[in-house]
Amino acid sequence: MQKFLQVITVIIVGVIVMFGGRWYMYVAHGETPYDEVGIALNGYMPSPLRSWGCHKMQARFANQLPPYGCAGPDGRSWL
Repeated sequence: MQKFLQVITVIIVGVIVMFGGRWYMYVAHGETPYDEVGIALNGYMPSPLRSWGCHKMQARFANQLPPYGCAGPDGRSWL
């Protein structure tokens, strides 16, 4: 049973690192804010991480329209 829990824990940590790393690369180093996978991953993040990601992208892409999930009520301004 302990070996099973160890395998499950390793799988869960691996999935978190894989998807979390992909999300971070989108937010911090992406060439465009309109990457579909990045937008989807950002939508699944908890509110504080999503907010941080949107602010990070706003600093990097201030002169572009915000992606879905980071747009204000009018759809043209950043949150």
